[in-house]
Amino acid sequence: MFLPQTDATAAEMQEAEKARREGYSRVEQWATEAIPSEIRQGVTVTVQEVQCGDPECAPIDTAVAIMFPSGGRGMLGIPLESKDVTKEALLEVFPTEDVLNAWARGEEAEWPPMDDYDDDQEFERPRLRFEVGQRVSCRVGPDPVTGWAPGKVIMLWYREPNWPANSWAPYKIELDDGRNIFAPGDVETRDAGKDIILMDFLIISRLQLNT
Repeated sequence: MFLPQTDATAAEMQEAEKARREGYSRVEQWATEAIPSEIRQGVTVTVQEVQCGDPECAPIDTAVAIMFPSGGRGMLGIPLESKDVTKEALLEVFPTEDVLNAWARGEEAEWPPMDDYDDDQEFERPRLRFEVGQRVSCRVGPDPVTGWAPGKVIMLWYREPNWPANSWAPYKIELDDGRNIFAPGDVETRDAGKDIILMDFLIISRLQLNT
């Protein structure tokens, strides 16, 4: 049975969202400052809370994605909600300068080291809202009007070799211009009355196309 939200519940949700966004902003600033100044120009740092699929880890992790103009990129996870992340907690898991320099050159570099990680290790993954082959519109730039590009989902639960254990991007998307992009989060929100999915590096919404 549907129960309408009370004013108190709505206020609590607004406060929780405010705390989450403020946490994102703090972590993004700290992460940007931790990147050496000589390779910081043009770097994109995005922060998103994600649900951890490993029953032994925190239920909510804060994922920090770093993308360099060269195309080099990487991700790290902090087992805390964004509002609880401290600068010290971020720096404890932050990539080394050698790794950051490799990403800045467009090279792959493993972070964190995964000597004991088993790629075949299984964990329970939540059901996703988009399917392979579904057309989507992706937010790939900062401008809310022109920063969108059409594409289609080509893979579910994508990961790269340098990602932390049990870290997966819900979707890999092939844009119509040939680029492949991914995002480590899948969080639903509202924008002008339309359901969208907010992700690091992109925002995905359903394209109303006949395919």
